[in-house]
Amino acid sequence: MGAADVVPGVSGGTIAFITGIYERLLNAIGAFPGALTGELLRGRVGAFWARMDGTFLALLFGGILVSIVTLSGAIRFALSHYPVLLWSFFFGLILASAWHVGREIGRWGIGQFLLLAIGAVAAWLVTQMSPGEAPVTYWTLFGSGALAICAMILPGISGSFILLMIGMYGPILTAVNEWQLDRLGLFVTGCIIGLLSIAQLLSWAFRRYRDGMLALLTGFMLGALSKVWPWKEAVSWRINSHGERVPLEEINLLPGTYANVTGESSALMMAIGLAILGAIVVLGLEWFGRMRQSRATV
Repeated sequence: MGAADVVPGVSGGTIAFITGIYERLLNAIGAFPGALTGELLRGRVGAFWARMDGTFLALLFGGILVSIVTLSGAIRFALSHYPVLLWSFFFGLILASAWHVGREIGRWGIGQFLLLAIGAVAAWLVTQMSPGEAPVTYWTLFGSGALAICAMILPGISGSFILLMIGMYGPILTAVNEWQLDRLGLFVTGCIIGLLSIAQLLSWAFRRYRDGMLALLTGFMLGALSKVWPWKEAVSWRINSHGERVPLEEINLLPGTYANVTGESSALMMAIGLAILGAIVVLGLEWFGRMRQSRATV
C-alpha cells in the first residue's frame, strides 16, 4: 500500500483489496471511536487494543511507513526513467484486480451493472479533471485532508492525485518540507476525521449491500485505468518538491503514436510482459489467500 501511494494515480486501497484485507481494514478503523469511548476512557487498554484490532493496524501502517521510506526513491526513479514500464505493471495489476473484485459479486442484476457504470464514469471523470488552484485557508487545508484520505482508501482513486487536482498538492508538500505545524495539524485532523467517517460508512455499506459495493468498486478500478495507461504525452508541467520538472497534465496515446510523437521507443513487448506480470501478482495473491482460508477451515 505504501509503494502504491507513492505513485500519483495508484490507490493504496486497491492493494488492500487485492491482498484481501480491505474489509478488515475498514472494520478496524471504524471500530476506533467505539473502542475509544467504550474501553480506553474506562481504563481498559487491553480491551481497547483488541476491539480496534490494534496489532493488525500497527503492523499495516508500520509496513506502509517502511515501504514509503524504503521504496519511494526507487519508484520515483522508475517513474522518471522508465514510466512506460512502471505504468504497464500497474495497468495489469489494476485490470486483474477489477476482474478479481468482480468475481466476488454473488449476484449480478440491473442494480449491480448500474453501480459498476456509475463507479467507472465517476473515476474516469476524476482522472480527466484539469488541475485547479484552491486558496490556502484553514477550511481548505482541513477539507483537502478529509477528501484526500477518503480517496486514498477507495480502490482506484489516488489521494495524492486528488490533492493535485484541487491545487493543494504543492501547499501540503511545502508545509511538510518547511514544518508548518499549524497547516499540517489542520490537514492531519481532516485526514483523521475523514478516515473515521468514510470507514464507518463503507463498513456499513459492505454489511448491508455487499454486492452493490463490490460492483461500485470494480467500476472505480476500471474507470481509473485511464490514469495508468502507459503511453502518455505531457501537455503541461509542474515543479515538484525536489525542484524537478514533472508532468502535470497528460493525454493518452496509442503505442505507435507515442513513438512518433515523443521519439522514444514504445517498448511494447516489455510493456505487455510487465502488464502480464502485474496480473500474475494479483492472481498469485488470490491463490495465496484461498490456500490460507482452506488451511484455516481444516
